[in-house]
Amino acid sequence: MSQNLQNKKGLVQDVFNKVYDKYDLMNDLMSVGIHRSWKKDMINWMAPFPKKKLIDMACGTGDLGKLFLENTNYEGNVVFVDPNSKMLKKGMERLKNHKNISWKKGSAEKIPTTNNYFDYYCISFGLRNTKNIYQSLKEAHRVLKPGGRFLCLEFSKVQNIHLNNIYKKYSQLIPHIGKIITGKKEPYEYLIQSIENFINQDELIELMKKNNFTNCEYRNLNGGIVAIHSGWKI
Repeated sequence: MSQNLQNKKGLVQDVFNKVYDKYDLMNDLMSVGIHRSWKKDMINWMAPFPKKKLIDMACGTGDLGKLFLENTNYEGNVVFVDPNSKMLKKGMERLKNHKNISWKKGSAEKIPTTNNYFDYYCISFGLRNTKNIYQSLKEAHRVLKPGGRFLCLEFSKVQNIHLNNIYKKYSQLIPHIGKIITGKKEPYEYLIQSIENFINQDELIELMKKNNFTNCEYRNLNGGIVAIHSGWKI
C-alpha cells in the first residue's frame, strides 16, 4: 500500500533533516508531552523478557529502545534502525553509555538484517512516514522469529466526535507553534497532513493479517488519538 505524500522525492528525509535536533521537542508538540506515557504503555503491553532481541524501527533518538532496556534490567539487546543519518547520530550521542545496542541506517521497507532474527519489532510514530505500509509490514514479519511479536504505536483516528473537534483545532495550531519554537513551519505541516492521511485502526489490522500476522488487536489511547497495534508471527 503506497503512500502518495511520503513518495514525493526526498520529502520525508528533508522533513527530518530539518527537525532531527529538535526531534523530542517535536514529539512533545505533537502529543502535548504525552508521547512518553504512550511509549511506556507500549512497552508495558509488550512485557519483554530479558535476553531477548528488539528491533526499534524508525528509532529516532532511541527513547523506545531505552525503555525496553530498562524493562529488561539492561539484559536485552536492541538494534536501532532509522533512515536518517542525522537522527542516528543524535541517538548514538544520547545512548553512548549503554551496552547491548547497535545502530543501522535503513528503511522499514528494506531492513538490513537477516530473516527470523528478532523476538520483538516495534515502530513508534514511524509507520505513517513509510513509503509503503504493506511492504513495511512484510519486512517486519520477515525479520521476526516464529513466536515473535510486532507492536506499532501511531497517531490514529479519534473515536469521540467532540474530542476529535478539539484535537483538529489543536492540530491546526501545531505548525505555527513549531515555527515559533524551532523557526520551521513546513515540517509540522507535513506531519499533520501525514496523520490525517493515515489509515484507521481496523484498516491497519487488516493489513497486518494480510502479511501473515496472527492474534492481531489494538488498543486506543486517549480516545484514539493514538493506537497501539499488536500481532504475532507464528
